Amino acid sequence: MITPQDQDLLDLKGITQAQIEEQLHCFETGFSYLKLEAAASVEKGILSPDEEEQKEFLEAWQHYIRQDRTIVKFVPASGAASRMFKNLFEFLDADYNEPQTGFEKEFFGRITDFAFYGDLNEACLRNNGKDIPALIGEGSYKTVVENLLAEAGLNYGALPKGLLKFHKYPDGERTPVEEHLVEGALYAAGKAGKANIHFTVSTEHKALFQALINEKIAKYSEKYNIDYNISFSEQKPSTDTIAVDMENKPFRDNGKLLFRPGGHGALIENLNDLDADVIFIKNIDNVVPDRLKGDTVLYKKLIAGVLVALQKQAFEYLELLDGGTYTDEQIMEVLQFVQKKLFCKNPETKDLEDVELVLYLKKKLNRPIRVCGMVKNVGEPGGGPFLAYNSDGTISLQILESSQIDMSDPQKREMFEKGTHFNPVDLVCAVRNYKGHKFDLVNFVDKAAGFISYKSKSGKELKALELPGLWNGAMSDWNTVFVEVPLSTFNPVKTVNDLLRPEHQ
Repeated sequence: MITPQDQDLLDLKGITQAQIEEQLHCFETGFSYLKLEAAASVEKGILSPDEEEQKEFLEAWQHYIRQDRTIVKFVPASGAASRMFKNLFEFLDADYNEPQTGFEKEFFGRITDFAFYGDLNEACLRNNGKDIPALIGEGSYKTVVENLLAEAGLNYGALPKGLLKFHKYPDGERTPVEEHLVEGALYAAGKAGKANIHFTVSTEHKALFQALINEKIAKYSEKYNIDYNISFSEQKPSTDTIAVDMENKPFRDNGKLLFRPGGHGALIENLNDLDADVIFIKNIDNVVPDRLKGDTVLYKKLIAGVLVALQKQAFEYLELLDGGTYTDEQIMEVLQFVQKKLFCKNPETKDLEDVELVLYLKKKLNRPIRVCGMVKNVGEPGGGPFLAYNSDGTISLQILESSQIDMSDPQKREMFEKGTHFNPVDLVCAVRNYKGHKFDLVNFVDKAAGFISYKSKSGKELKALELPGLWNGAMSDWNTVFVEVPLSTFNPVKTVNDLLRPEHQ
């Protein structure tokens, strides 16, 4: 039952009653697991270009950027860094005052190695009148941590990762935002010498991001002889999802309907709003210092070259099919391209009449394309590359999370656990069709690829609905190609002590 107060809230968010009903239906029915064909590998669906092929793809990208194209680097940056400091929050709550765990001992043993050490030392002096060595010397370890995490200190426990100091340089320290500015100059600048970088941020932190950009942009613009066009967007309130109780009835908090952010899949709307030809996507925390950027830059250009080479061929085939004059041999050539280069297979194509086959090929070619870097699996948590069945019976490459796979099926669990590769969130996307018009990316989302998670609010259990993930179900109906990239291009920071790894020092 929707009350007038509920309707006011829906109107404010831009959510319709029909959307609420659709979401409630998802809670009732749940989501089906995806039917898998196989885990993708170099033998099945992951490209591993040899030296000559690499050279061709790099040349394809260089040729592309010499044309008048709009290239955007898209960086999801709204997540708070609180999970990065989970171990330190636990230390503050512990019934002991000195480091006990291996994590705590490493943090304090190497505290001077953190890029934020100078700022933290100043906060300790300002708030407590003592520097870090003095506080540690008297056993006030928790005071040091409080100065790092609390609002009166650096407030790192509440800030987003993008604003934290990650790396030291001779001329100062850098945040992930700054590292992305550098990356944008090195591989995503177009013909006019302009780097378009788009950050998705939370409303409460937007001003802080803007202030950091304003402070630093001239420095990097001069250093790399580049003009920056920096833009921001926030997750749209219309992508929030309703929460329900354990009986799948709308959850109310003090009488008000409770809505929750729909997860990173909501960002397909932000991506859809960008006016671009090619969009790079990379997470905010996957950055390295300049001395290690070589592989990152090389392989970003490489996968972009794969993308534009595939797009060029797809466009030529679409023009051919549009023209209506083609031979049986040409149709077979297009079919081979769809099957062997775009890795989209349809067991039923042999039964299709000529006209049906041409319609099928046009539909499969005329879609957004993404090329995704894949690293060798080293046991990191997260999704991986698979060959999966689609609702139309075709088989294509997909990035799947464990929640989309039936782990009670031993065969499927083995596919997931023995997968050779892992998704580092390293994508480059082509979002225009062969006539130059932008695709409406919302039309290519698999709405059946969401999932339900369990949370609590005010001490009561609730169920939350996660939208299909940005690189999972939200891009399910794109043409997808995987390319093996070296592990050196994947250096995420999940905990604060990850900053002590050689890759971040």
